[in-house]
Amino acid sequence: MNITPVVTHHFVKSEDLNHHGTLFAGRSAEWFVEAGLLAAASYLPIGNIVCAKIHGMNFSMPVNLGDVAQFIGKAVHTGKTSLIANICLRVREQEVLNGFITFVHVDGEGRPFPHGVEIVAESEEDKALQKQARSLHRD
Repeated sequence: MNITPVVTHHFVKSEDLNHHGTLFAGRSAEWFVEAGLLAAASYLPIGNIVCAKIHGMNFSMPVNLGDVAQFIGKAVHTGKTSLIANICLRVREQEVLNGFITFVHVDGEGRPFPHGVEIVAESEEDKALQKQARSLHRD
């Protein structure tokens, strides 16, 4: 299967801010995981996906009140039971945050279960993301 981006948007409101008046990392983590989950759900049933690990959320600049946060999630690598997604946050076309999340495909008992999905990267950008994700892969 090809890599297909899933895009979500969030309007940054006052309740999303920290004590510095910028987007609270906890709120951005919630939106980050949500974007990754939706990317994974493009390939797997959402009821069979659990988040196993956030590999990092690296911020390059703050997000402010009134900004529209655009999250771009891409499932970029699969293992036997896992799927790794890359999530990028952009504000006004600038990358603000980037990172990876590993999700695990589980059965009805919550145990890891093979999914049979293979993801193929075509663009140079996606090939680079897939290479990064491979270095994080464990199963």
